[in-house]
Amino acid sequence: MASTADFRNGMVLDIDGALWTITYFQHVKPGKGGAFVRTKLKNVLSGAVVDKTYRAGERVNSVRLERRPVNYSYTDGDLYHFMDQETYDLIPIGRDMLGEDRLKYLKENMECEGLVHDGNVISVELPAFVELAVTDTDPGHKGDTAQGATKPATLETGAVVQVPLFVDVGDVLKIDRREDKYLTRVSG
Repeated sequence: MASTADFRNGMVLDIDGALWTITYFQHVKPGKGGAFVRTKLKNVLSGAVVDKTYRAGERVNSVRLERRPVNYSYTDGDLYHFMDQETYDLIPIGRDMLGEDRLKYLKENMECEGLVHDGNVISVELPAFVELAVTDTDPGHKGDTAQGATKPATLETGAVVQVPLFVDVGDVLKIDRREDKYLTRVSG
């Protein structure tokens, strides 16, 4: 058990049998009435986000999730199979549990983190930064812009990001997948 004073971003709570991660919290002390804590919670399995308010000092069930390395192996319809690096078991994770925002950066043999609860991997987190090759982009034309011009580029996983004009097909780029943002060219 924990209280609202223990809240921090990334903390996992068990609310009515479902696991929720705190993505944002704010302690509020109004001039009138008791203090409370405003939170934004994300469901670990479905990715759904809800707002919830707690009274200051209220007790909550906190859960400790372990992290374990897993590798993406293959897809079979709507199931994505990951191999647990410790037990070598294949773990099927549903497309809806991964979410489209993560799937567009997932490629074979990618190292990810499995979230473990009660000895079972319940969800998978992709790395924040991924390195992917460009499969399609228009040629850039020098002199067309004042500065900072970008163009769309399709990556090997099918994701499309805005990149500088000097990026060509075959270049390997480092991408921040959380923001769909080009960071740097790794090789090319």
